[in-house]
Amino acid sequence: MNPMAARPSALFTDFYSLTMSHGYWKKGMNNRAVFEMFFRRQPFAGGFSIFAGLDTLLDSIGSFRFSPDDIAYLRGLALFEEGFLEYLRDFRFSGSLWAMDEGQVVFPQEPLLRIDGGLIEGQLLEGLILNIINFQSLIATKTARVWLASGRGSVMEFGLRRAQGPDGAMSASRAAFIGGACGTSNVLAGKTFGIPVLGTMAHSWVMSFPCEEAAFQTYADIFPMHPVFLIDTYDTLRSGAPNAIKVGKRLAETGKTFGVRLDSGDIHYLAVEVRKMLDAAGLREATISVSNDLDESIIQTLTDAEAPINAWGVGTRMVTGASEAAFTGVYKLIAKDEAGKLLPAIKCSDNPEKTTTPGIKQVWRILDAQGMAVADVMDRDEGGGVERIRLGARYTFWHPSADYRHFTHIPEGSAEPLLKLRLDQGGPVAARPSLEDIRRLVKKNLDAFDPSYKRILYPHIYKVSITEQLRDIKLALIKNFLGDL
Repeated sequence: MNPMAARPSALFTDFYSLTMSHGYWKKGMNNRAVFEMFFRRQPFAGGFSIFAGLDTLLDSIGSFRFSPDDIAYLRGLALFEEGFLEYLRDFRFSGSLWAMDEGQVVFPQEPLLRIDGGLIEGQLLEGLILNIINFQSLIATKTARVWLASGRGSVMEFGLRRAQGPDGAMSASRAAFIGGACGTSNVLAGKTFGIPVLGTMAHSWVMSFPCEEAAFQTYADIFPMHPVFLIDTYDTLRSGAPNAIKVGKRLAETGKTFGVRLDSGDIHYLAVEVRKMLDAAGLREATISVSNDLDESIIQTLTDAEAPINAWGVGTRMVTGASEAAFTGVYKLIAKDEAGKLLPAIKCSDNPEKTTTPGIKQVWRILDAQGMAVADVMDRDEGGGVERIRLGARYTFWHPSADYRHFTHIPEGSAEPLLKLRLDQGGPVAARPSLEDIRRLVKKNLDAFDPSYKRILYPHIYKVSITEQLRDIKLALIKNFLGDL
């Protein structure tokens, strides 16, 4: 079990989930209900997102319990009846959970996961689901953007000291590794998740010695396998680089390599000049790493300029989301049992984009004959795993807002269902992939999309649509609820 997923109690939920659940219990309203999570817009003005946090969520749902202390706390609020507290004491999730693969490339409006069970259990899990999936998806997406901007290079996650608390740091390290980081400075994350741990030295190491040469030589003596020297403590070009070269030449005589790190100044100019100095000294195998508040825009600029940089240390702007405070995931009721029949449910809104798409749905990714993604299409999920999107048939697919926007398409490659059963009657149905497997899946999935969707600035908008049948259901429900108003 993922140790960071073991929450101390099921009180990790929004208070309204408990008050509503109490009301449902009191009125005997615990029939079958289906909820789904989706998000409304791409973060970072980007063209794609990465679905992350599923494995953490599955472990968290498995350990979602109300302890005796939790029940005592709720009793002390003097709001809940004793019978409801007894219900909570024995609470275990007993429904099913469908979700996309962790590491899938995802888009707004389409369900990332759905919960099918009793109304109360679906309600109690809302906060947990959104907390875990929203944050990890945000950080995995940010990291994937950084990794793409680096030319799919070596990106080191250095964010522990700026992350939002210990839980945030651990979740961010996990999500960043999924998104493309090659390692982390967070040693506990390394132990917990099996992520490679990476690091160089701080300025305090250099300042603790009489001179830079002594600092670098001592470090190389202790860690001779490709040590990396921080060369901007005093003066990068007149002091740091020359001293690193002195030590580097001694290492080269013994067949060892080394690297230098830049953490301030004009990164492009300094990288070019340091590369010249290293090459002139015959140290062409020496590497250059850079850090200092990097993000995908800065890295893109440096890679476009062909700056001689081998690795990127990214911290604050990756593990916090920086310009984007949160992933816009929401959790909505989409179907409910009425008199023994499961009926689609809809939330209407004055904002058309906030009107939900009703009913239990499957998401089909339509690929062309070369295996490249063309569009994601939502259709009713009638179970049985039968492929509803048929090759060679002509379809009209509609915008999820159910307005006039649509396109006609004849699938030529394949149509793959993205939502898969993960929990049934509260228990797992299959073995889960390793973190490394998830990381590889991200890269494979990104390869299935045209570069225009992955641009850092002004990406092409990928098509997410609904079938004509699903559009008809949505319009009928809108008319039923709003037609006479």
